Amino acid sequence: MAIEVTGLRKAYRDKVVLDGVDLYVPEGEIFSLLGPNGAGKTTTVQILTTYIGADGGEVRVAGHDLAREPGAVRAAIGVTGQFSAVDNLLTGEENLVLMADLHHLGRRKGQRRVGELLEQFDLVEAAKKPVATYSGGMRRRLDLAMTLVGSPRLIFLDEPTTGLDPRSRRTMWQIIRDLATSGVTIFLTTQYLEEADRLADRIALLNHGRLVAQGTATELKRRIPGGHIRLQFADEIGLESAALALRGSARDDDALTLNVPSDGGIRSLKTLLGRLDEQSIEVDALTIHTPDLDDVFFALTDRHAPAKEGNPR
Repeated sequence: MAIEVTGLRKAYRDKVVLDGVDLYVPEGEIFSLLGPNGAGKTTTVQILTTYIGADGGEVRVAGHDLAREPGAVRAAIGVTGQFSAVDNLLTGEENLVLMADLHHLGRRKGQRRVGELLEQFDLVEAAKKPVATYSGGMRRRLDLAMTLVGSPRLIFLDEPTTGLDPRSRRTMWQIIRDLATSGVTIFLTTQYLEEADRLADRIALLNHGRLVAQGTATELKRRIPGGHIRLQFADEIGLESAALALRGSARDDDALTLNVPSDGGIRSLKTLLGRLDEQSIEVDALTIHTPDLDDVFFALTDRHAPAKEGNPR
């Protein structure tokens, strides 16, 4: 297990930031922690990466007890924060060489590792240029490359694509997927729900210091009502016939559509089509609508919101 967290607690005076959080992240998984501002995401990352201490709970990171072996934890992980930690006065290559020296890789091994990372992150042509001339996407790639100099098997990415344009964001997504494919465990926090949906093997939703849901994106979406199959008809006769056959559906006479409650699964779709076929009802078009992570986010955070807000991140 890459990360094991039981009963994690953190408070600042009378402000409870984390209130008994349990987290388990298997090796090689992309795990995403979501939550609104003030939920405790950044505090969780800061504790797991040894930047701050916890007030309670048991934590093991990369096989090491966080409280007793913080040095071993730091040696085993890599961290890419919300803001790039690169030196603008140095070139991209010099930034990587500096990290190689800090990791005591030695001259030959360090040069080899720097070359590998420049190639991997498509920074060869820009290697000799000052980082001050880099675009936002290039800076973010360099920042992640610097995190990987020591070849960590567990990486914390705290909102890694904030401020990037859509093309740079997708490039970063592919890099993250490639890292996971190579066996690296990734702990990801993000404000972009689509990012978690596309990347994460499992997702946890944190709200006001408590975990309110965990599971795959598909599992979380199934917890939220509102899925339906929309049937489009060529005329009012077809709409009327379907409405009579499918009681409880929502009809729109102007649009000639009927919304049939459904979980969007194959079984429910086959059942619906069978009923339409039995009644000889012709459908002009059919579309399946299921809740997305936005629906999950708003439904669960609203449902579990406490009376008072304003906890720090």
